[in-house]
Amino acid sequence: MYAIIVDGGRQLKVEPGQEIEINYRPLEAGSPLQFEQVLAVRSENGTKIGRPTVAGAVVKAEILGPMQGEKHYIQKFRRRKTYRRRTGHRQIFTRVRITEIKA
Repeated sequence: MYAIIVDGGRQLKVEPGQEIEINYRPLEAGSPLQFEQVLAVRSENGTKIGRPTVAGAVVKAEILGPMQGEKHYIQKFRRRKTYRRRTGHRQIFTRVRITEIKA
């Protein structure tokens, strides 16, 4: 069983027990979270595709906590001018475990 959800402008394919990274939310670890924008649900009974969302479908998740993503480097360079700058950025995400898919 899996579902396709929308969060933060991204479409994610999720299954029960899967851990995913979503945009940062200031919530405590262990608190519940629900995704109401479910585009499609696949189960033993068949596939339900929403227009645009599946009515009554909810994906429940549990917050695991915040985490930092990998570091991305930004480099600025001007040739022949002895100008070089290198900075980095690490985006903060919220790690979530999918607990249940209700269709």
